[in-house]
Order: sequence, then structure tokens, then C-alpha cells
Amino acid sequence: MITPKETLLLIIDVQGRLAQSVVQSATLEANIGKLVRACTILEVPVLLTEQYPKGLGSTIASLKELLAGNVAVEKLSFSCCGTPEFMLRLRSFNRNDILVAGIESHVCVYQTVVDLVEFGYNVHLVTDCVSSRTEENRDIGIRCIEKAGATLTSTEMALFELVRIAEGERFKAISRIVKE
Repeated sequence: MITPKETLLLIIDVQGRLAQSVVQSATLEANIGKLVRACTILEVPVLLTEQYPKGLGSTIASLKELLAGNVAVEKLSFSCCGTPEFMLRLRSFNRNDILVAGIESHVCVYQTVVDLVEFGYNVHLVTDCVSSRTEENRDIGIRCIEKAGATLTSTEMALFELVRIAEGERFKAISRIVKE
């Protein structure tokens, strides 16, 4: 079970034209937005990456707005773990459970998850927060990620797992976000 004190949200490469070209892009954007807002309430840190932003553009505006002050790690390697700055920032949070969202499922997300699992992290793929340019690549990415040792979850499942109890202000705030 994930807890706010042990969890980090990793958002991989939700950028410019690429974010607009993936399957169910509007749903992806909405769900990642829900995760970010809930993680802010629950004090779960967020780590953000951008793959070659000079070519692919920066993180989409709606997420940038929610993540004001959060500077993305720029990368060229498909796996986030291939970028030393990413590994330094990841380790600085001292969290064992990584919620993963982003694009593309079968490339950057997949390769990052494989590396994170090999490094000993507990990886939780938020399946309604990942996509690819084709449904087939999205699905094969998710299947291979699960086979590599990640746990599959959804936005709602992860958020209620983080909250744990159906009472209090945090629960009410998370419930409102989930119902949107």
C-alpha cells in the first residue's frame, strides 16, 4: 500500500505536440491534473521530466500551471534514469514508492519503469495517466511494464489508497477531485 510519506509522483514528458497526438489526450491531461492536485493536498512531491524540449516543446500549459515552481528535468535518454540530474533529484526525495504517469507508454515510460524496478523502487503505473500515439503501443507498453514488475493502478485507486480513510478534510478534497 502506498502512503503520502513514502510516495513520489513522476510525470514523464507530457509536452507540446506529443501530448496532443496521443490516444485520449484530453482524458490523459485531466487525469494527470487530478493526480497533481491531489498530491499537492497530500504533500506528495512531484518530479517532472521533459524529453528534448527544444524539439518537442515544454510541458503542457495546464500542468505547468498546477506545478508552478516545479522545474522539469530535461533529458535526451528515453529512460529518465539515464540522466544524472534526474537520479540526483529522485534520490533527494528519499521515497520508495513511485507513481508513474506520462508518455509514451512503450518508450520513455516503459524504459524508465524497468530501470526504477531494477534500482529497487516500488513502481505503480497509473494506467489512466499514460498513453502513446497508438492504442496498440499504449497497451503493449502497459503489459510490458506490468511484466517488468510494476503494480498497475488508476487515478482513483491510487488517490483513495493514499487517503486511506473516508473522513476529514483531505478525504473531502480528494473526493471532490475524483468526482470531477
